[in-house]
Amino acid sequence: MDNEGNEGAMGEESRQSWAIPIILLVGFLVLVVAVGVLCLVEYRSLPDNVGRVLTAEEQADVIAENSLLTDYVFLSPNADFPREEPITRITVHHMAGDLSLEELGNRFANRDRRASSHYAIDSAGNVALYVEEKNRAWTSSNRDNDERAVTIEVANDQVGGDWHVSDAAFDRLVELLVDICKRNGITEFTYTGDDNGTLTTHNMFNDQTICPGPYLSGRLGELANEVNSRL
Repeated sequence: MDNEGNEGAMGEESRQSWAIPIILLVGFLVLVVAVGVLCLVEYRSLPDNVGRVLTAEEQADVIAENSLLTDYVFLSPNADFPREEPITRITVHHMAGDLSLEELGNRFANRDRRASSHYAIDSAGNVALYVEEKNRAWTSSNRDNDERAVTIEVANDQVGGDWHVSDAAFDRLVELLVDICKRNGITEFTYTGDDNGTLTTHNMFNDQTICPGPYLSGRLGELANEVNSRL
C-alpha cells in the first residue's frame, strides 16, 4: 500500500510539473492572439489614403483640404484620426538634420517610430504634408498640445552648432504659418515663451530636447511679429 501511495503521489507531482508550462504556454498564445487582433483592428481603422503612394488626383484632394502650399504628400499612419480638439496653436520643430521631404516621410511611415508631424519644410523651401490638419500628429511629447496644434518640422542647413535654417525655409515657414492661421481662425499669433501662446515649441513640453534649436528659438518673437503683420 505504501508503494502504491508513493507512486500515486509521484504521478500527481509529474502532472503538476507539466501543467504549469502548459498554462504558461496557453496564456502566452492568448496574449499573442489578443495583440494581433488589436493591431489588425488599429490597421483597419486607418484611413485608406494613409501609408501608401497617392495618385495625383488623391494628392490634389488632400492638398485642397489642407495647405495649398504643399508640394509633397505622404500620409503617416502615426496619428490619431481625427483630433479631438479644435486647432488653436502651431508648434514649430526642427529636423535636427538636413533631410529631404521623402526621407522624413519614410521615417514617419515607420509604425515603430511612433512619430509624425503635420508639415515639414526642406532647406529649399518645399513643403510636405504627412498628417492632415483634421488629425492629431504625434510630434511634441505632449498629447494636450498636439490635440490643439498644427506641427511643422523645419530642415537645418547646418547640422549642429546653432542648427541654422536656410532663408528659403524660414520665409516659407512664415507663409505656411500665415496660411494655417487664416484657415483655422487664429487671428493673433503670439509667442509668450511658454505654452500660453499661440506659437509653441517642442522644448516647452520636453526638457530633454533643445528643439527647435538655438537659431529658430532666437527668432520666434520675430516670427510671430511677421505672421501678425500679414494676418
